[in-house]
Formats: sequence, structure tokens, C-alpha cells
Amino acid sequence: MKSLKGSKTADNLAKAFAGESQARNRYTFYSRVAAKEGHKQIEAVFLETADNERAHAKVFYDLLVEGLGHADITVNADYPIGIGTTLDNLKYAAEGERDEWGTAYPEFAKIAKEEGYTEVYNAFSQILKVEKHHEQRYLDLYANLKDNLLYVSETPQYWKCRNCGYIFEGTEAPKKCPACYHPQGFFEIAYDTKAYGPSKEHAK
Repeated sequence: MKSLKGSKTADNLAKAFAGESQARNRYTFYSRVAAKEGHKQIEAVFLETADNERAHAKVFYDLLVEGLGHADITVNADYPIGIGTTLDNLKYAAEGERDEWGTAYPEFAKIAKEEGYTEVYNAFSQILKVEKHHEQRYLDLYANLKDNLLYVSETPQYWKCRNCGYIFEGTEAPKKCPACYHPQGFFEIAYDTKAYGPSKEHAK
């Protein structure tokens, strides 16, 4: 890749690196709130997404190093702050993801293409797809938590305990896991159920 010195793309990569790094920390903070509120699935989603953001930050950092070597770079941009309940945090997280995939990264990709940085263009173009998925997952969790549907379903589902792996089939996750006695907050809908012999005994 040609030098990034003096380019708008260098500034945009620095903004993206800083943004992804901050998102990783915000989601880690949010995961702790979810854990305290008993929502183990949401805690896990925040932590998984934090790891995704770390990977994105590494991509942008590596591109900066490749194009600038050892250098100092100034970052001038706005970044979101805020923490509240898990419901609040899911909304904040979705808004941040929306800004990345809907506004910032398409513009950064466009500029990179105009300046002739194909590798950077590809990075922004592909990573924004991930951010779009992140937003949708946060919105889905937000809606389910808001409407008290996180642990219930209109149709029977296979619910898996995140602690011990117990599988239950029904329209609502058990109030307490029959196998390890962990609370309902440890359950999530399982998608790899063919290998299991789920129980239909609903333990309240």
C-alpha cells in the first residue's frame, strides 16, 4: 500500500481505530451492567461484540502502521458516552453501530477509494456489514427486553442454559435450571438442537 502521509484516509483510519477501541470498552462496561441485572445472554453478546470491535480496531491500526510506520497522529472526532440500565445500554450501542455503518464508514470508504487506497476501501466496506448486524442484534435484544420477551416465545423453542448446557423445550425458559439451579437469566434460545434430547419438564 502506498504511503498514507498527508491523506484524509489516514485521519479516517485514526478516527475508526479510536472509535472501535472506545466501543470495545463501552461494551465491556455494558456487559457488567447486564451481568448485575441477571441477563447472562446479553452480557455474552456485549462481550462478544467487544471482541469483534477489538478485531476491527486491529485491522485499522495495521493499515495505519503499514501506511505511516511509526508516527504520531491527531484524532479530532466526536464519540458517544453514556451508561445506564441494560435497556438503555442496548439502545446506546445500537445508535453507535448505526452511526458507523450508516454514516462514517461509507464516507470513509468513499474517500479511500477516491484517494486510491483499495485495501482501506475494502476494509471499511466489509466491516460496515458487521456493524449493521451488530445494530440489528442490539435492536432485537432491546425490543425483547422492553416487551418482556427475552425468555418467552409465542412458539415452542429450545432453551439452553449458558452455565451447564441443559436444554428445555417450551414457550418459556425455566425460572431455574433443573440441572444446575442457575436462574432464568442464564437461558437463551439454542439453534444447534439436533444433537440434544431436550426435556419438556418445565421447572419453575
